[in-house]
Amino acid sequence: MSDQLDADRRRGDQISARTVVAGVIGDPVRHSLSPALHNAAFQALGLDWVYVAFPVAAHDAAAAVRGAVALGVQGLSVTMPHKQAAARGADQRSVAVERLGAANTIVVRSGVTVAHSTDGGGLLDDLERALDFGAAGARCAVLGAGGAARAVVLALAERGAASVVVVNRTAAAAESAALLAGRSGRVGTLADVAEADLVVNATPVELVSPSSGATAGAALGRGQIAVDMRYSPPTTRFLDEACARGATVRNGLGMLVHQAARQLVLWTGEDAPLEVLFEAARRATEGSAPVG
Repeated sequence: MSDQLDADRRRGDQISARTVVAGVIGDPVRHSLSPALHNAAFQALGLDWVYVAFPVAAHDAAAAVRGAVALGVQGLSVTMPHKQAAARGADQRSVAVERLGAANTIVVRSGVTVAHSTDGGGLLDDLERALDFGAAGARCAVLGAGGAARAVVLALAERGAASVVVVNRTAAAAESAALLAGRSGRVGTLADVAEADLVVNATPVELVSPSSGATAGAALGRGQIAVDMRYSPPTTRFLDEACARGATVRNGLGMLVHQAARQLVLWTGEDAPLEVLFEAARRATEGSAPVG
């Protein structure tokens, strides 16, 4: 802890009127690990940047995006509940954001705000690096149909997944999410989990079959990959059940790192120092399950 405090003090001594500011907007946001990750990366890259957290009330999200231009803020991460409002409030949107209707990243260039989404790509980058998993030709299931789930569905389709099955309690939301995968997407049930190469849980609680009481994690086995997009707590019932049955499991901390890496590239044009980001994540979640 003393080493981290010393590093923070050194960073504080370096901040000047020339320092470029980036940050995260959300409500709540003080729990965010993003400042630890991005400031470690800025320091490793030798950039005169600083990253801070901005608590922003739900009704002020669009104003915060506009305010970034006025204040000279060069980049924003966007977390709940602002992702849809940030997408609407930006001057321009990436193709992915146009389809998702939500953004987790704002880039400011020459007074213009551009909205991007790095969540889905970040998850698949992590699986490729950590588990050598490629989505091309894979059978995939996504549990949930909210913003995070939709980003994963779209990313899987863009990387050539053979099938993307969306399982959700509300059929209409599942249908909307599955449409993002085009011909590869369809609405499914928990019975489809057993046939998938990759199962991603994007729900706050594990889905349970209303007829049998069976859980998603209990349907998994050897040769399958189970991912829970949450990183806190470091393990969940879904991951524990999947692991007990021989599946390979992964929590969402690696996704957090890789989506942050994509943000760094968008903001600075520099290659992201992945090992530095992972070390910052380890420090910030000391005592949790290891990542990397």
